[in-house]
Amino acid sequence: MISCTDFIPAYSELFKFLEQKGGQEAVHDFWNYLSDRFLTNLRDLVAEHGIRGCWLYWSHTLNEEAADFTMELDEEAGEFSITMHQCPSKGRLLACSHLEPYHDYCGHCAILYKRVLEPLGYEYAIDLSEVDRAACRVVVRKAGKG
Repeated sequence: MISCTDFIPAYSELFKFLEQKGGQEAVHDFWNYLSDRFLTNLRDLVAEHGIRGCWLYWSHTLNEEAADFTMELDEEAGEFSITMHQCPSKGRLLACSHLEPYHDYCGHCAILYKRVLEPLGYEYAIDLSEVDRAACRVVVRKAGKG
């Protein structure tokens, strides 16, 4: 069976192709499509469990991807965070000597998850300042709490 990480270089190349054909808008349209069609599990978990739904979703997906991360959940404050020490997707792309990663590869995380969480009353913030080290930080909080 092929793992999800085996598709990472293909995703990066697809993003480049879409941008070449339709600009960055085409890439964002694709990410919006993915968010709307394939992140219903995140939407359902947060709708049912509140901020704890983020913990439930990412504890499963990040462990499945074998990411090196730390998650924190403060239900009383209405805040959840992920510190990604080593993203397996971006790390794999950085290790590929035969291709240049899509310049905004990590931007998909900002669009996919914000699109799900904001309509549910949450703010989603991502710090992508260290993506050149395959690291980032995500903070989700109940809107109006931060």
